Parts: sequence; C-alpha cells; structure tokens
Amino acid sequence: MKATWNHTVIAESDETIMLEGNHYFPPDSVKMEFFEESDAHTTCPWKGVAIYYTITINNQKNENAAWYYPDPKEKARQIKNYVAFYGSIDISE
Repeated sequence: MKATWNHTVIAESDETIMLEGNHYFPPDSVKMEFFEESDAHTTCPWKGVAIYYTITINNQKNENAAWYYPDPKEKARQIKNYVAFYGSIDISE
C-alpha cells in the first residue's frame, strides 16, 4: 500500500493493518521528514488517545492529515505507533 499526497509518496508498506476502514502503516514505512506532530488529539473509547501529524510538502501544509496511537488500549495494541491518514491522502496499492 502507498500513501500519497502532493505527488509524493509519504508512506509505503506491504504490512499495513486495516482497522475501521483505515490502513495503518508501520512506523518505519512512513517518511517522517514530511511529518510534524501537531497539538491536535482525539480520544477513541476503545483505541485510546490519537496524536495527529501535519504533513508539509513543497511548502504546502495538510493540517492534521495523519494520526497514530502512542499508547493504545489493549484491544488496539497491534496499531501502536502505526500511522493512518485522512481522505485528503490518496491510499492505493
């Protein structure tokens, strides 16, 4: 699977985890040079607290376009630190 935004591949892996319709990419498959942690966070009752990233490519920002769970609850432990993306990011095979 590939995650692409602004004509740039920002994550690529054959080992994503599909959960609630989102592909979660392993941390080592994400090109972190494009990511900056934002102040945004949300709480899921069964996954825990999600931390968001803003993606910047060619001076264009995509605010809070990605998220991860640094300390997920027990039922979601398989996605710890894996990164998922919002609809503005193209996910393809």
